[in-house]
Amino acid sequence: MKTPASAPDPSELSCRELVELASDYVEGRLPHPERSRFEMHLCYCAPCRIYLRQIRSTIETAGRLTEDDLPPGPRETLLAAFRDWKKGG
Repeated sequence: MKTPASAPDPSELSCRELVELASDYVEGRLPHPERSRFEMHLCYCAPCRIYLRQIRSTIETAGRLTEDDLPPGPRETLLAAFRDWKKGG
């Protein structure tokens, strides 16, 4: 039985799957077959290309921030939140 032309190819990545794999892709941790599927999806999906650019831009921007870039109030709030999180509370 022939499947309809509009039936999804099971080897193609969905947008949802791409989002789930994006961090591994950016960090170079995807195995070759998954990376190929990921990159093939990017060839035809403009929204996912935009999403990937946004992730890369966020990583680049966050990578330039230092502790001194935070004003004292928010800095103390973050430090307290991480202290509480580490304690389990």
